[in-house]
Amino acid sequence: QPEFHIKPNKDAGYEPVAMVLAESQRLGVTKLGIVGSEQFVQ
Repeated sequence: QPEFHIKPNKDAGYEPVAMVLAESQRLGVTKLGIVGSEQFVQ
C-alpha cells in the first residue's frame, strides 16, 4: 500500500486533523505520515 501524507495547517484545530486520521483508519490506510509536524513544537 502506498504511504499517505497529510500536512495540516499550523492554525488547524485538533478536531479536523483527528477526523482525517479516524477516516483514514476506517478506510484501512496503514501507512500514514504527518508532514511538517515540527511547526507544532513550541
